[in-house]
Amino acid sequence: MIDAYSFGCMVIDGEKYRRDLVIFPDRVKPNWWREQGHSLALGDIQDILDESPAVLVVGTGYFGIVNVPSEVREYIESRGIEFIAQKTAEAVGTYNRLVKDGKKVVGAFHLTC
Repeated sequence: MIDAYSFGCMVIDGEKYRRDLVIFPDRVKPNWWREQGHSLALGDIQDILDESPAVLVVGTGYFGIVNVPSEVREYIESRGIEFIAQKTAEAVGTYNRLVKDGKKVVGAFHLTC
């Protein structure tokens, strides 16, 4: 569960993270970096796809700056993974709700812009 989020900072299990991150069911991958910065590419999420989550929630930033190309969305969904992309504050709420519901969910979050 995510304890808190504000611009540039996320708290998970009491630990603060100040860089983009991926939350897997059993671990946090800090310092998540994308090949094209503010655009999501398949290479950015290959380790996520290897986990075969039921749902992938992407936080696109405080202001929603991260772009998700339609071909990336379509590929994820073609693998049978539900895909949700929202501004990060909203994505945090969605992620926490899905975890509470017992879904196998992975969250990938851009913490700034």
